[in-house]
Amino acid sequence: MKPVVVAVSRSITSPVGVLTLSASPRGLTGVQFENDIVERFVVATSFSAQECEQAARFVETAEQQLGEYFTRQRTEFAVMLDLYGTPFQVEVWRSLARIPYGETTSYGQQAKWVGRPAAVRAVGGANGRNPVAIVLPCHRVVGANGSLTGFGGGLERKTWLLDHEKWK
Repeated sequence: MKPVVVAVSRSITSPVGVLTLSASPRGLTGVQFENDIVERFVVATSFSAQECEQAARFVETAEQQLGEYFTRQRTEFAVMLDLYGTPFQVEVWRSLARIPYGETTSYGQQAKWVGRPAAVRAVGGANGRNPVAIVLPCHRVVGANGSLTGFGGGLERKTWLLDHEKWK
């Protein structure tokens, strides 16, 4: 798989462990859990100083907004995203923004949102490769019976995030 080239990458600490934030000059490309990098990101030196500054602003914005999320001061994220994936993956990832803070939905419902009601497994696979965890809340997707199912960051983190959001 071809790596995603980014201008800036920085690790931060959070209540769910170390998160690696990355960005291009066009937007945030990654919020990934420690030891669970779903895509390979390569920080390139071919970007101009201005492009690196723009990417750094996206990372700073994401860091600030994640801090607000973890202190229950933010329920929605407002940072430009630069998503790399197949058109289907990007559509699935963007549909995650429809899930309200503190609520969950099923993979089947998400498959209907993207116009592919029979593609439940494909939706699950795309969610498993979500490069911007928490910002695009794949942790809010559960099994049809409400059970917690796979999560790239681990079920312990998924449980923590869902419990965190119960206290609106």
